[in-house]
Amino acid sequence: MDIKAKINEIVDKVKSDKNFAEKFAKDPTAAVEELLGVKLPKDEIESVVSAVKAKVNLDDIGGKLGALGGLLKK
Repeated sequence: MDIKAKINEIVDKVKSDKNFAEKFAKDPTAAVEELLGVKLPKDEIESVVSAVKAKVNLDDIGGKLGALGGLLKK
C-alpha cells in the first residue's frame, strides 16, 4: 500500500465530500478505515490520521492566506 497516495486520497475526499468530512471530524480512525476498506494497526492508522489532518490544515491555511493577500492588494 502506498501510504502517501492513500493520504492524498483521504485529503481529497475530506475536501470534496461534506458527509465524509463530517465523519472524519467525528471519528477520523473509523472514517479512514472505512474508506481504505482495511483495519490497520493503531500506530499506523494514527500516523495516517495525523498526516491527513496536517495536510488539510495546511491547505486551508494556504487558501486563507491567499484570500488575505487578495484583500491587501485592493
